[in-house]
Amino acid sequence: MAESVRGGGAGKPATDTSPARLPPWRRADDQPAYATTALLLICVLAAVLYARGITQSQYRDYYADAARSMSGSWKAFFFGSFDPGNSITIDKLPGFLWPQALAARLFGFHPWVLTLPQVLEGIACVLVLHRAVRRWTGVNAALIAAAVFLATPATAGLFRTQVEDPLLTLCLLLAADATQRAALSGRLRSLVLAGVWVGVGFQAKMLEAWAVLPALGLVYLVSAPAPVRRRLAHLGIAAAVAVVASASWVLAVSATPADDRPYVDGTTNNSAVSMAVGYNFLSRFSSVGLSAAGSGSVVSGPDGSEAPSEQADASGSGRLGAPLPGDFGSDESGWGKLLGSSLASQTGWLYPFAAVALGCGLWWRRGKPRTDGLRAGLLLWGTWLATYFLAFSAGSVGGHIYYLGVIAVPLAALTGAGTVLMWREHRTGGRRAWALPLAIATTAAWSVHLSMQYPSPLSWLGPATLVLGIAGCLLLALALAGTRTTTKTRIAVAGLTAGLCAVVVTPGAWATQVFNPWNTYPLLGSVGPTSDFGQPGGFVPTDDALTPSQQRLLAYTTAHRGTARYLFASTNETNASPFILDAGAEVLPLGGFTGRVPYPTLPGFQQLVDSGQLQYVLVNSERGMGGFGGAESGSATTTTSEITVWVLAHCATVSAGDYGADLYFYGDLYRCGPGR
Repeated sequence: MAESVRGGGAGKPATDTSPARLPPWRRADDQPAYATTALLLICVLAAVLYARGITQSQYRDYYADAARSMSGSWKAFFFGSFDPGNSITIDKLPGFLWPQALAARLFGFHPWVLTLPQVLEGIACVLVLHRAVRRWTGVNAALIAAAVFLATPATAGLFRTQVEDPLLTLCLLLAADATQRAALSGRLRSLVLAGVWVGVGFQAKMLEAWAVLPALGLVYLVSAPAPVRRRLAHLGIAAAVAVVASASWVLAVSATPADDRPYVDGTTNNSAVSMAVGYNFLSRFSSVGLSAAGSGSVVSGPDGSEAPSEQADASGSGRLGAPLPGDFGSDESGWGKLLGSSLASQTGWLYPFAAVALGCGLWWRRGKPRTDGLRAGLLLWGTWLATYFLAFSAGSVGGHIYYLGVIAVPLAALTGAGTVLMWREHRTGGRRAWALPLAIATTAAWSVHLSMQYPSPLSWLGPATLVLGIAGCLLLALALAGTRTTTKTRIAVAGLTAGLCAVVVTPGAWATQVFNPWNTYPLLGSVGPTSDFGQPGGFVPTDDALTPSQQRLLAYTTAHRGTARYLFASTNETNASPFILDAGAEVLPLGGFTGRVPYPTLPGFQQLVDSGQLQYVLVNSERGMGGFGGAESGSATTTTSEITVWVLAHCATVSAGDYGADLYFYGDLYRCGPGR
């Protein structure tokens, strides 16, 4: 096999046909003594950064409700039930919540317990990224990549949130790592393992996991040391494995009779396929002409417009149209949204550096043998970056910073490898030597531009980046003049050090803002200084404990429940959430997350009442905060609004004094059925 790029303490490619399979924390014999110590330090810093304030974590509404329900029932665990009564699922595949629910079973249900799996997934991401880059371009590149990943603001927030993307990011990294091994060895086993990891990633975040497939397939097809027919056959087998692993939960739900499982949220036809493909994919790309209409999914907002659920849960509160945090400005829409300050400031600091590294690397490796390992790595990470960049540019991001973890991965890998490759060319001299100063200069200028969009409180970042960038470029240029000497080598090292500081100082300073009280609980994954709107960079959730009036309602309905299956029904998910989250109460949320899911139907609801399974209904009141459901939720008629009208006409109002409602209570309680 031609050049492989595993090993090499200074990042120098080593010729080897059998890539080592060392754990990410072990040091290969040909790596420097500091390698293990440096990696251990990075992992400790990752643990500190991601676990900062974990004991003061708070729940993320909706997902935390489901985790509570899933931790108390294996049926709810498998299907991802939102409510303890196993009436309806969440509007996502439940894979990302399985670690959280298992943790709750082991340690009890607490906010920090739900955050802990994401912290561990983040540390694992650092280790796997290090291993993949170390095999590709050596230990120095791997350490730089791991450090850059750690210094990315989006990742500092990502692994502190109770959402899908931490597990997705880890699974995609494991898939890339396995594919890299397969591309170096030509072995089917590693490629099949990559397909399995993509399938697990699908359980975490559905079709978003498949966006990595072009990168994985391309690198194996181009560079694996096997005849083309064998490569194609291997890819076909691995693709089949990925599809089967991905579809496993959907197929299991589809094969289960509807009466024996909860209703699938986000759909009008109770179909897991509709939820995964229509509701969570097609509706995200309405801006490019795709439509979920006719897919059996809920695609319309209360005003009848097509709107993905991103907008619905953007605030973490489960309320349609709720305002986004202040650091999300108007530059989020259109094909340039990832270059806009609100998103680029969280993950895009290294766009110029990665672009220069990718372009130069591919150009420099032209004419090399097909199996060239260095070019294969560039294709892997470059295609990954391009695919997700285009997907997010075309689709709906909706201010969800934590989506960008999968962008941070290839940026970190390309930055780490690019630094080593361009440094090697700089030391060699010639025209290629100017690639490194170019990458530093463009990245520093871009960082200054982004930091100027957020002038406070870290106003020193822009000038510091500018000074470091200029110093680094000048020193690197000075080192190129004349014959190389020991002094000029030291000057070059000083220039590289200053240049790298210029590249990471601003994002690193933003990432450390998790120690700022405003950024202790970034539900949307956003960390950093305050925005032009004067709001905190991370959404700070409210206390989810039951209010005194809610506690009185819970006590009243519990005392009068009798043999009913449900404590009460709520005309929207928002009003049901506190009772499920705080008490694990069997509350029936009418209409699911959006309030527009036709479950239960009016006849089904009436059957619940007639059979005694349901007696009380909490109807959203105009006195309090609106939710999705209820008669006031919009002009469009929904099953929930039909049920609400029926309840108002056929059920008896419970006196507010009986269940302790006060002026600020948001609902009116009705009793239905015999004896009302």
